[in-house]
Formats: sequence, structure tokens, C-alpha cells
Amino acid sequence: MKINQFAVYQVKDGAEYREIRFRPYDELQQKNIRVCSDSYNQVYLSYMSPKETVENLHARFRQHLPKNFPGHSISTSDVYVVNRDGVVSAFYVDRDKLIVLAGFLRLNSSGTLISMDTTGYRIEGKGGSWVACEELIVDGRQFFLMQSEDYRENAAYVILSEDGKIAVESCKGFDEAAIEQIRKFLHPPEEQKPAPAKPPLENWQKYLENGEYLRSAEMSEEQNYSFIDGRINNLPKPRVIGGRVSALDRLHIKQAEMAIRNGKPVPENIINRSDERSRK
Repeated sequence: MKINQFAVYQVKDGAEYREIRFRPYDELQQKNIRVCSDSYNQVYLSYMSPKETVENLHARFRQHLPKNFPGHSISTSDVYVVNRDGVVSAFYVDRDKLIVLAGFLRLNSSGTLISMDTTGYRIEGKGGSWVACEELIVDGRQFFLMQSEDYRENAAYVILSEDGKIAVESCKGFDEAAIEQIRKFLHPPEEQKPAPAKPPLENWQKYLENGEYLRSAEMSEEQNYSFIDGRINNLPKPRVIGGRVSALDRLHIKQAEMAIRNGKPVPENIINRSDERSRK
């Protein structure tokens, strides 16, 4: 099921949040103040149209708030968090624009290795050091866009998961192609295991499976029962009585075939018939 929903976050009440509330984004950057959800309350959550953009949403909320909206009017320092089919993005409401906000939501995990504060990071197989410059949440997992500290925009980006694994080797940023590769990283195709080999069949099993006994399965050791030498090809043919093949003879011949395959004596009635055939 595809999810398209959004939430509105507003700065918490209290004197300790005064330096964040209603402040433009560049002022917070100058003071090295990180905008994160710890300083905010989620005041509204709802669904949105798949085609609706965050800009359309912002314009709509600036003009008219829903009746059940509990917060104040949309103002500078508010944050929209949008979830489109599992891809979560945050946007800071500045004076005259929306700013993509990295690291707003923090998914605390015991395996977290990368954060928006990561600098001087070494990536296996990649030269130089790297710094986290953007963050995106996909299907509940955090991913970080890593930039080369030596070459900056002149080198391709690398995307790492929060535990430092490479999700995308080379990309231009968090575009659709990169998100598709992230999903492949999260949901790799299942390996098709080869079907288990069938155990070799005994001769009698081959007979039952194929409906007839293969010539290659004939016994090589002769068993001398009168004129029967232990080979199925030497068994007598069923008699023709009244223009019809004897069903009883066919049954006896089948019994003899099974006996030969299993190394058992051929029934006496087949031996007697062979003796009779030799005398004729």
C-alpha cells in the first residue's frame, strides 16, 4: 500500500526554545543551531494527494487551516514532514520559501554510525575523507549523502546507510535513480536456490516411474532357471488364446520381471512355461 501523508511540526513552548521559534533559517545557521524534532511538537497529521507538492500544501495551509488544526497559523520555523511511499523528507518554513531540512527526524538505533554531524569519514574502497551533507529516510531507514571533502561538488556522491554500509556507489544526489537503488539495497531480490537433486532410483522404481523397464537397467548377471538366463528379454511371450493375448500370461511375465530386478527366483509357472516352449 502506498502512503502519501504529511505532518506539521511547530516549536515547543518554553523559554529554552525562544532562540528557535519564528527565526529565519540563515540566522539559525549562523548560530550553529541544529533544527531537529526534539525541539518540536507534531501538531497535525493527515493524508495528501499523490500529485500534491509540498509547495501546494504550504500555500493551502497559509490561506486556510483545517478546523481541527490545534496549532497557531503557519509561520517561520514551522516544519513540514512529507512521507511519499516510504520516502520521508522535511521542509523548513522560511520567510519566503521552503528549505529542505536534513537530519530533522532522528531514528535512534544501536547500530547508528553516520549522522549529519559526521565529518572526516573514511569509506572503504573510496579515497580521501567524506562528510555527510544531506539525509533522507526511506522505508524507515536513514541514508546519508556523503560528499568528498577534497573535491566537493566535482566528485560523485556516495550514499551510506546509518550503519555505514554503501547503498549507492556513485550518484548525483537523492534523485529518483538513487532512491530506486536504495530500495534495491533494502529489498534485494531473493536468490533462487537450485532444486535438490533426486536420489538415484532403484531399478524397480524406474520401472514404476516410466511404465516400462529400460534396456539399460537389464541385469547383467545371469540366473539360470531352465531356459531363463536372468534377462528380461528372454522371458516367454504371452500366449494368444482364441485370438486374444492371455491376460494371465501377461501378469505372470510382469511378476517374473520384478523378480529378476530384485534378484529373486522366477516363479515356477514361468519356468514351466519356458520348459514347455523349449520342448516344442
